[in-house]
Amino acid sequence: MTTSLDRGPAPVTVPAKSPRRRVTALFALAAGVAAYTGFRLPGEWAATLQSVSLTGGFHRRFLVGTLLSPFGPGYRVRAVASFLVLAALLTAVAIAFFRGRTESRRLVVVAWLLLPTGGYLFHEVGYFDQVLYVLLFAALWASHRNRPVVASALMTLSVAVHEIALLTVLPVFGFALLRKVPSRRACVLLAPPAVAGLVILALPPAAPGAVDQLRKTLSTADFPYRADALSLFDRTQAQSWQLYSVTNVLLYLVPIAILLVGGFLVLHRPTLAAALPAAAIAAPALLAFGGWDDARWGFLLVTNFALVLWLCLGGRELSLSRVGVLSALLLVLTHVPMPYFDGCAPRGLTLVTPVEDAR
Repeated sequence: MTTSLDRGPAPVTVPAKSPRRRVTALFALAAGVAAYTGFRLPGEWAATLQSVSLTGGFHRRFLVGTLLSPFGPGYRVRAVASFLVLAALLTAVAIAFFRGRTESRRLVVVAWLLLPTGGYLFHEVGYFDQVLYVLLFAALWASHRNRPVVASALMTLSVAVHEIALLTVLPVFGFALLRKVPSRRACVLLAPPAVAGLVILALPPAAPGAVDQLRKTLSTADFPYRADALSLFDRTQAQSWQLYSVTNVLLYLVPIAILLVGGFLVLHRPTLAAALPAAAIAAPALLAFGGWDDARWGFLLVTNFALVLWLCLGGRELSLSRVGVLSALLLVLTHVPMPYFDGCAPRGLTLVTPVEDAR
């Protein structure tokens, strides 16, 4: 599939290659600001969910916990695993920046790090979202190396990490795949992860007694496990809907989705070819029906927008007018509130707390 961003106006005249030191310093600055803003140790919620395993009788979100189960229920193992995943994800982001070939692609990466999403990346260390996007980057690399079956297998693993893969990484992978292979071949490769995800959703979240057994195991762990995290596997989705307002989550997400999709269509020009990338951008908004983590879903919306745009740009530069549109869109996104979990808050860049906030 060829998009109009691939076939856009003649490239803007830019230096063939940015000075290496300047480019490296730009990325280091953006990553440093993001780390300073949101860095923290993995929370008890993440550590609790990393203890869920297939061998323990769980049928969802079991892959990470199954791999960690031989090392026991200790917090240190889970913290090390969380930071290894974060390091892998940052490595993939760095590769996307340094091998982006164009200033436009580098702008997208730097902007994503400097937006609230950059700090949020470090804040949600330990969450399964990060494993999902590591698998997505690995699948995109495998597809680029003409190993589509390996890519499909990696995406199949993603739904065993977390079922939200169906609305986050899988749409982006499907869009990237359709740009590379015929639609019939793409459907064949997308079928395994899609079917696996639907099967997982059809099964009960856990076998009878599995949650109580894990509670007993974690009661002797060296961290205070989150009972409310394990309660996710004890209730139906209908029961979860009674605990929060889907409407309120949608009211948070829909304006972000409209802004991102609208901005993409301005950059792309509305055509039939734009429907698939636009859907890949907007898909995380449907997570409002899956849970109340509105800021987290907003983070995934902006992340999918950055990924889709990066893929669409290919080796071409944006025209000056499109750079203006993208810059305006990014400035608006700085006003999107993205509050943190567990009573945490983004760190400010000033040396003191403003007087008005200190009162």
